Amino acid sequence: MKFENFIKKISSIVAGVAVFLLAFGTYMSLKGFVLNPDGSIVLVKNAQAADKVGTKGEIAPNLLIPWGPQLGSNKAKVTIYEFSSFGCYHCAQFQLKTLPQIKEKYIDAGSVRLIFDDFPLDRNSMQASLLAHCFEGEKFFRVADQLFEKQREWGLTSDPKKYFIKYAALNGLTSDAAEKCLADKEKAEEIIQVRQFGIANLGISGTPSFVISSVKGREIIYGTPNFAQFDELIKKYMPDDKK
Repeated sequence: MKFENFIKKISSIVAGVAVFLLAFGTYMSLKGFVLNPDGSIVLVKNAQAADKVGTKGEIAPNLLIPWGPQLGSNKAKVTIYEFSSFGCYHCAQFQLKTLPQIKEKYIDAGSVRLIFDDFPLDRNSMQASLLAHCFEGEKFFRVADQLFEKQREWGLTSDPKKYFIKYAALNGLTSDAAEKCLADKEKAEEIIQVRQFGIANLGISGTPSFVISSVKGREIIYGTPNFAQFDELIKKYMPDDKK
């Protein structure tokens, strides 16, 4: 009897461990992590929303920063690279409140352009990025605004696909086309590469983060500067004849 009880206890422990590992794997998957067969974790490296503004200083001028969707003129004298996650609250604040002010004063005037570089924080954010990349040009940014506006709706569910398909339809994309975009492994790999570039080369560990660049130099900013702070940075890096 004692031996049978021992076996039952061992079986119970093994079953408990199996359930834990399954639950852990599911949780990590939802947060955008991937478990290797050896148990190591890849994809996300301490990435989170950045709520404080800080700077790293200048960046090497020969460092080629990934080029995502662009808002503004190719002739702009100042470029802002935005590393952003669609599931990040502070990114939504920038996109919906600060960017329109930058656009009105600088982007529409042709003096500043913005490059959007994906830095998804979790699986849902990755799916949101894939949906946004179904669209090109300014339409990408219109869909991006919608994703940020509806962030709580799709961000708090374990299955956001139904919402993404609905957003796609509102922008003239069929459900079949939307599902194809959401399953685009090649685009997903590109997004991960951009994300890893930000981690490895720019020290980015949270979103949003920005690189501001011109012939006068480059600088990386972590966190969410308000419009007044961006205004100062843009003026700092604007060539003298355009101040």
